Amino acid sequence: MPRFFFDIHDSVMRIDKVGLELGDVSDVRGEAMRALPSIAKDEIPKDGDKQVFTVFVRDEDSRPIYTATITFAGLWV
Repeated sequence: MPRFFFDIHDSVMRIDKVGLELGDVSDVRGEAMRALPSIAKDEIPKDGDKQVFTVFVRDEDSRPIYTATITFAGLWV
């Protein structure tokens, strides 16, 4: 199975050095979709009302193949 690496950026870049073995690229999208809300759930309460969380996925040759972003914006009215 191919290995994919999920680097996370949320004001700092965290490089995935282990990666995940996934069946194919369609599994990559699903993993990114599950990871972002989980990360946001833990990180949003720690910091302000404007936050962006991005996952950059690389293949085994470190070529970028997918990216996804989730944004949180809180506003007092």
